[in-house]
Amino acid sequence: MRAPLSVLGIALVFSAAALAQTRPDLVSREKLRVCADPANLPYADKAKQGFENKIAEIVADELKLPLRYFWMPQGPGFVRNTLGEGMCDLIVGYAANSDVVDHSNPYYASTYVLVSRPGSGLEDVRTLEDPRLKNIKLGVIAATPPTDHLLRQGLLETARSYTLLVDRRFASPAEEAVHDVETGAIDALVVWGPIGGYFAKKAQPALVVSPLHTEQRPPLAYRIAFGLRRNELEWKHRLNDVIRARKADFEAVLRDFGVPLVPIEAAPIGASVHVEGGE
Repeated sequence: MRAPLSVLGIALVFSAAALAQTRPDLVSREKLRVCADPANLPYADKAKQGFENKIAEIVADELKLPLRYFWMPQGPGFVRNTLGEGMCDLIVGYAANSDVVDHSNPYYASTYVLVSRPGSGLEDVRTLEDPRLKNIKLGVIAATPPTDHLLRQGLLETARSYTLLVDRRFASPAEEAVHDVETGAIDALVVWGPIGGYFAKKAQPALVVSPLHTEQRPPLAYRIAFGLRRNELEWKHRLNDVIRARKADFEAVLRDFGVPLVPIEAAPIGASVHVEGGE
């Protein structure tokens, strides 16, 4: 039976490959169709005020296509019901090497950060092993990579936990957590950089954002790319061309929104993780 089964296995591989190559191209040629959350600042919202809205506008400009959105709150089923149903062709921000979507080359990398008040003595913290964190009221977003580090350091049990997955039309736990730092309800917050940087900038006075990308297991720095359907190679190449052509424009938008950037090569290649704002 070995020979026939081997032949059958080879036949199945070639059939699957042929199917992938001949499947209908779902990517629109007339417009740039973007999947986005209608209420998820600093990433995107229906008023188009988020940095991913600005990034999408740059992509549309480079491709010379009108920009159209398919709005859906992020959460379980977001990818399946947007990209998967052919309602749109692009998710502007997704952790590179995620096993849920295919992705372009990364166009930026960011890191988890510690948000603290100016003058707190925590401004130069660069690692979650810093002993100064043992004697403060610390906040963290539940089920994110920093919780593993806090658990090892014995800090998780006493940390205040904020919900990760919510419908942002009705709740904004990370924003509330940053506000808790501002008011002194907690002393510092460990949070994904694009969120921490944005809301820390809005505080009065502005809060201090300290990058934590030196942590390794699990890593706290991640490469962010465009998410797309699998096997759409021509589309992937076009998006990579846009990244090469407009990299400086993307970085200008990210810096304007307070996103803490780290060198892309400093973020792990194999990272595949849920970070706040990605699904």
